[in-house]
Amino acid sequence: MAPLLPVLGYSAIPVLAAAIGGAVTAWRKPGQRVQSAVQHFAAGVVFAAAAGELLPDMLHDKGAFLAIVIGAAAGVAAMLAIRAAANRAGESAGLIAVSGIDVLIDGFVVSLGFIAGAGQGLLLIIALSIELLFLGLTVAVAVGEDGASRARVVLTAAGVALLLPVGAVAGTFLFRGMSPAWLTGFFAFGLVALLYLVTEELLVEAHEKPETPFATAVFFVGFFLLIILDEAIG
Repeated sequence: MAPLLPVLGYSAIPVLAAAIGGAVTAWRKPGQRVQSAVQHFAAGVVFAAAAGELLPDMLHDKGAFLAIVIGAAAGVAAMLAIRAAANRAGESAGLIAVSGIDVLIDGFVVSLGFIAGAGQGLLLIIALSIELLFLGLTVAVAVGEDGASRARVVLTAAGVALLLPVGAVAGTFLFRGMSPAWLTGFFAFGLVALLYLVTEELLVEAHEKPETPFATAVFFVGFFLLIILDEAIG
């Protein structure tokens, strides 16, 4: 079982990142090229976290093939359901609700990381902090377009991000004493969630903006930066 206090303490970092993203947007919305660069960087970091942290732990248990298949299938179904809900939502209230569900799942992924080890959990915190920085920006834009005050914009972005520590703490208790096979299944679920975040959210939205060689290069900067941090922490 992952220690509760470190999980809760580290989970506050992504909440702060989301608040910063909301505050930046509330005062001055970043340009499209800046948003694209941030999305590419976040995608590279999250992809490295998925490939470097969750994938090895999932493949470590050679006798859990069925658990991996079930966990991955559940992950795909959950992510597609979130995407469908997001497409139907449209307005800011729907976006906030769907983003909250996404962040809650990220919280469960964090708890899985800390179960695998403190280093893995910390790297996932770094990756998801960068993701939530952009999420805070996205939520802030939607709320700001409804005429909300700057304070409400920031509080809404941070409020959505608070679901990450909620999910992390819930996962810490949920996974307590769970068999290795079940844990492997949840690792597969978490891997799918992170890969979906990269391929169907961050990069898709990034490519809707003007493409530049710099933005593409930033993806690999984020990827290798997290790999280097992994080696340094390990």
